Amino acid sequence: MDTAHDIREFLATRRAKITPQQAGLPAFGSNRRVPGLRREEVALLAGVSIDYYVRLERGHLAGASEEVLDAVANALQLDDAERAHLYDLAAAQRTRPARRTRKPRGPIPASIQRVLDSMTDSPAFVRNGRLDILAINRLGRALYAPLFTPDAPRPVNIARFQFLNSTGRDFFPDWDASLNTTVSLLRTEAGRAPHETELTGLIGELVTRSDEFRIAWAKHNVRLHHTGRKPFRHPEIGDLVLDFDAMALPAQPGLTLTAYSAEPGTPAHDALRLLSAWAATKDAQAHPTVPAND
Repeated sequence: MDTAHDIREFLATRRAKITPQQAGLPAFGSNRRVPGLRREEVALLAGVSIDYYVRLERGHLAGASEEVLDAVANALQLDDAERAHLYDLAAAQRTRPARRTRKPRGPIPASIQRVLDSMTDSPAFVRNGRLDILAINRLGRALYAPLFTPDAPRPVNIARFQFLNSTGRDFFPDWDASLNTTVSLLRTEAGRAPHETELTGLIGELVTRSDEFRIAWAKHNVRLHHTGRKPFRHPEIGDLVLDFDAMALPAQPGLTLTAYSAEPGTPAHDALRLLSAWAATKDAQAHPTVPAND
């Protein structure tokens, strides 16, 4: 990952989204050459010189103070995810690449798997920042059954399935929203760990093999993903829309536990019960009971 290039593109794309009217500036003339703010307008709003802001937008954030980053974030009206991403990009330039490369993670603690297994009414899994599913419970595996085929690479990766598997578009019926969420999460993680080998390898693979991913990646959108509602089109159960909550695991930095649920008495809740029954049937078929000899 080229951090300087990412800084340039991120600041330029955020600047293009803000009009002078939104920034509270007068718009003189109608022949503006840029869709959003000019560099000098951002510099004015941030209280820095034009030359200094141009230097920042050329990818030189390493020497920027917290106050300057805050001022630029305010000028560009960044949301919480975008503001955090700007700080991550600045931190990445201040840190030597060798120190930014993460050590290989060991196996998920057995206690986390026990927690997942205790959630018998909710599909749940633990993922890392590059969207590898590292641990999952029975109902979660049933929900994500199309990802857990025998020939699927391990660990199962949500982004790789979504963009490179022919059934990805069917499984995620709200395709545009799902596509943007996945790409934004990977872009956010890339800001935190721009030199993590496995992450950059995945992104390179997706950029090379998927036009849709490449186009979305170039937008430099980022987001936080804590709670919401997600639709699925399960090959056996059909359409279901589930609420989700994503919770960071403080004792396991970089890992997130995601759990799905549905309000009792709703069609989604009925669909979860049907999914549970289907999972039980699959388990019985995979592990038939041997009758005792008389």
